[in-house]
Amino acid sequence: MDTPNAVPAGATVAPAKEKTTSSRLKSIFSGSVGNMVEWYDWYVYAAFSLYFAKSFFPKGDTTAQLLNTAAIFAVGFLMRPIGGWLMGLYADRKGRKAALMASVLLMCFGSLIIALTPSYEIIGVGAPVLLVFARLLQGLSVGGEYGTSATYLSEMATKERRGFFSSFQYVTLISGQLIALAVLIILQQTLTTEQLYAWGWRIPFVIGALCAVVALYLRRGMEETESFTKKKVQKESAMRTLMRHPKELMTVVGLTMGGTLAFYTYTTYMQKYLVNTVGMSITDSTTISAATLFLFMCLQPLVGGLSDKIGRRPILIAFGVLGTLFTVPILTTLHTVQSWWGAFFLIMAALIIVSGYTSINAVVKAELFPTEIRALGVGLPYALTVSIFGGTAEYIALWFKSIGMETGYYWYVTACIAVSLLVYVFMKDTRKHSRIESD
Repeated sequence: MDTPNAVPAGATVAPAKEKTTSSRLKSIFSGSVGNMVEWYDWYVYAAFSLYFAKSFFPKGDTTAQLLNTAAIFAVGFLMRPIGGWLMGLYADRKGRKAALMASVLLMCFGSLIIALTPSYEIIGVGAPVLLVFARLLQGLSVGGEYGTSATYLSEMATKERRGFFSSFQYVTLISGQLIALAVLIILQQTLTTEQLYAWGWRIPFVIGALCAVVALYLRRGMEETESFTKKKVQKESAMRTLMRHPKELMTVVGLTMGGTLAFYTYTTYMQKYLVNTVGMSITDSTTISAATLFLFMCLQPLVGGLSDKIGRRPILIAFGVLGTLFTVPILTTLHTVQSWWGAFFLIMAALIIVSGYTSINAVVKAELFPTEIRALGVGLPYALTVSIFGGTAEYIALWFKSIGMETGYYWYVTACIAVSLLVYVFMKDTRKHSRIESD
């Protein structure tokens, strides 16, 4: 429960001076760069798990080791709701800037632990235990990062360009994943396979920890948003206030479910799918992932800008309809594809569809809640939904494969997107009904 402020109830914090376009852009850039570093650290785990799985677990078959690393990837997601809750409370209480600095510091510690943990052969069960602990720290960090970052970018942008600027959350999210893949490609070209399995996989985690320190420095120079500095002082606990918005909470859950599952299917899991199911080499799967992710990243501001013109709801509906109709055909065809270009075009088609969700989901959620609970309202239900659907995507896909029913996963993704489509159809367009201006 929140502690009382010294400011009388009903009073407002003294407003900050009017922000110039250059100061807005500088703050958005600083926030975005920090977001990129956090997501680089998060995705390095998935990008390099093919190499470090043998270091943290007993010798066994490859699928069993991948299941173990995928399970720990999912465990990291369990901390994301806690991160969304704690950081959301902190951001709504102490400021968006303070919460963003705290989240990147946690990510730095998590990456250092993974980089320095000895192998299973040296410390036995201590290796996977430390890996789990590091992922819990990173999950706490990312869980708090999303809601606070979405809130910060949405509040910092002007009304006319809010969709465009808030789309940079996924630009930086994807670029973090892309940089992780770029590091993987470089290491694949400069180190032997034996070196990557032995110690080379530690290098990207060291890089991530160092970059987190740089991000922390940049975030020190960010300005606080006007929405926060002008907000009314809370008369009751933030959680109690949040519970007064059940429709908005369920809207966040519903619109996130299908989108996050589709996103993790075609990004994080796809690299393993191409190796483990399609039969491609690790190198080919990595270059395909990098190429498709780069184009996917470039799409985000275009679709976000389009939402400033035609609204958020039509774009979400387009994703819902196309995702429901084409998920099974795309994944079924991809299963039998033989060429590099064939896989590239199929994954790219899927990511174009997913852009209808990724480019604007942050701003849609931020526009649903009042200032005093915005970071919490965005972060907590989102993190819960991502933990349930996004965090388990790899594990469920591999489980379907292990029992010989891989196509069952295709229908699972389709069903989740269809449920989200129902939410898109019946929700209001937040561009026209935004709470950011109404407070």
